[in-house]
Amino acid sequence: MNEAFSYMEIFGKEIKETLFNSSLTIAYIPLTKIVLIVTVLALTQILRGLFFSIVIERIKHLTSGTDTTLDDELVEIIEQPLGWLIFIAGLELVQLILAENLKPQVSEMVGKILSLSAIVAVAYIVYRASPLLGEILRKLTLNTKTELDDLLVPYVPRLFQTVAVSIVVLKASEVLLGASAGALTGLLGGAGITLGLLLKDIIYDWFCTIIIYTENLYRPGDSVFVEGIDSSIQVLEIGFRSTKLHLQKWNSIKKIPNSKMITGIVENWSQNPGLEDSFGINLTLRIDGTSAEKTAKICEKIREIPKSIDSLHDRCFVWLDRFEQNARVINIRVFNNNLDLYFNACQELNIATLALLEKEEIDTLHVEFRTYIERYNENTPKAKSNNILKEGE
Repeated sequence: MNEAFSYMEIFGKEIKETLFNSSLTIAYIPLTKIVLIVTVLALTQILRGLFFSIVIERIKHLTSGTDTTLDDELVEIIEQPLGWLIFIAGLELVQLILAENLKPQVSEMVGKILSLSAIVAVAYIVYRASPLLGEILRKLTLNTKTELDDLLVPYVPRLFQTVAVSIVVLKASEVLLGASAGALTGLLGGAGITLGLLLKDIIYDWFCTIIIYTENLYRPGDSVFVEGIDSSIQVLEIGFRSTKLHLQKWNSIKKIPNSKMITGIVENWSQNPGLEDSFGINLTLRIDGTSAEKTAKICEKIREIPKSIDSLHDRCFVWLDRFEQNARVINIRVFNNNLDLYFNACQELNIATLALLEKEEIDTLHVEFRTYIERYNENTPKAKSNNILKEGE
C-alpha cells in the first residue's frame, strides 16, 4: 500500500515538473500558460452555467410573484448580455496571462476589442431596456400634478437609445480607426454645431414648451384669445414644438410654434382671478341731448340689470365716460359666468337696456348702442349666434 502511494507521489511530481518547470511551448506559448488558459476558460463556462442556473432562476422565481410583467421582461433582456459579460471577463483574464507573449500592439488591440465588446453588451441592455424605463416613468407621472413630465416621458427612451448607439459608434471608431478617431470626433462635433445652428428655431421651441408649462401660461382645454386671430379659441394640445388650437369661428385647427405663443399674444379666459369662469361683456351707450339727472338715473338702473340675468355676475361697472359734442357716452362692463351662454347673455343685456331706454322715453333714433364681441366666436357650436353690434342709430 505504501509502495503504491509512493508511485503516485512520484507520478504527481513528474507531471508538476512537466507542466510547470518544462520549457515545452506550443506556438511560442509555454505549456504552463496554455493549461492555465484552458482552466480559466473552463471555469468561466462553469461560472456562466452557475449564474444562469442559480442567480437568474432565483430572480425569475422572485419576479413571477409580482403583479407587473415589467420585471419579467427586464430579466429576459439582461439575461443574455450578463452571460456575455462573464465570458468577456474570462477573456480579459486570458489576455492578461498572454500579455508577455504577445506583441504590445496586438495586446493593446485585443484589450480594446474586449473593452468594446463589454460596452456593446452594456449598450445592448440600455437600448433594449429603454422602453421599459419609459413605461415605468409613465406610470410614475400619473401621480404628479405637472403635465410637463407627461410630455417629456415619451422622448426619454429615445434619448437613452440614442446615447447607447452613439457611445458604441464612438468606441468602435476608436478601435477601428485608432488615431483617426479624434478627427472623427472633431468632425462629428463640427457637424453637431452646424446642425444645431440649422435647427436652432426647433430647439428654441423646445425650451419655450418648458416655459409654457413652468409659467402655466395655458393648458389643454383653456379658452384663449390669440392676437391676430379673429375667433374664440380652445387649446387642444401642447406639443413639444407647437400648440394645437381649435378656431371655433371656422371650426378649423391651427398650429402655432411655441416660440410665438410665449410672446404675450395669448389672453387666457380660463385663468381669470377672483370670479371663476368670468368672461367680460363691454357695451357703449351714446345718448344725444339728455340731462345730467336722467343720465345718472339711467346709469343707476343699468347697474341693476345683471341681477336679473342668471348667466351674469351681479358685479358690474357703469360710468359716464365722456362727452362727444352733444352726446353722453356711457360705458358698461358686465361679466358672464358661462361661455356657452355668452351670446344669450349679450342679447338679454341688450334687450334689457333697450327696454330701459324706451321706459325712460329716450328717442332711440339719437342713440348709438354698441356691444363689443369681436373677440368671441359668432358661430360657436356651444352658443347661439347673436350678431347685435349696433342698435338704432
